[in-house]
Amino acid sequence: MRGYWTFAALALAGCSAEQAPAPEQEDAPIVLKAGQWTLSRTITGYNTPDITAEDYARMVGTKTEAKLCIAVGKDGRPDADALARPEGKDCTYKDASIRKGRFIATLACKADGGTSELVLEGNYTPESLTLGSSMTKTVGGKAVLRTTHDLSGKRTGDCAAG
Repeated sequence: MRGYWTFAALALAGCSAEQAPAPEQEDAPIVLKAGQWTLSRTITGYNTPDITAEDYARMVGTKTEAKLCIAVGKDGRPDADALARPEGKDCTYKDASIRKGRFIATLACKADGGTSELVLEGNYTPESLTLGSSMTKTVGGKAVLRTTHDLSGKRTGDCAAG
């Protein structure tokens, strides 16, 4: 009978113990897809040391569109030059947090006799992105241009061969 009571006590102890919660499954990563993209950029702010009200009014609201083949690295970072153009070239990521549909990055670029730094922040899916962009261009240690943009993009297919 003693074996029965031991078994019953263990069974009851098992019932009263809390079960550990199942580990949460992490969502599949959201990764931008490489390929042919159409990027649209609208200037929302434009400032230089000597800008006139007329120049500001002429620049703000200007829209441009570019069709680009964008590569995406193994780290999920899209080509920095594609995101920076036309405000910089030979760009590198200073820092980036690109995960779960959120994109925050700082790019360092060369720009017409100086450098430009772009801060990008927004949301993305594998085939679209919507970012705010803030750029400061510096020549000879002095800021000569500051712009802000709304940047949106849509993947339109694979890149043409060649």
